[in-house]
Amino acid sequence: AEEVNAALKAAAEGNDWLGKVLNYTEEPLVSSDFQGDPASSTVDALSTSAAGDMVKVISWYDNEWGYSSRLADLAAFVAGKM
Repeated sequence: AEEVNAALKAAAEGNDWLGKVLNYTEEPLVSSDFQGDPASSTVDALSTSAAGDMVKVISWYDNEWGYSSRLADLAAFVAGKM
């Protein structure tokens, strides 16, 4: 689980497109803590578990706000192509 969390943390902290939409937390948070979060997904590192070669990753998101944020990103991208 530690290796998976390390990879997800590196991706969330990266400067590429994934780092702009993926967050990572080691805080003990609950679903209401993510209301209004513009990230598409926030990895809950405390909930990552592994059994053999199987890994379970829990990730939180605000369905409406995260989606709206990606629509705004898409609109800005399209506008930049015009």
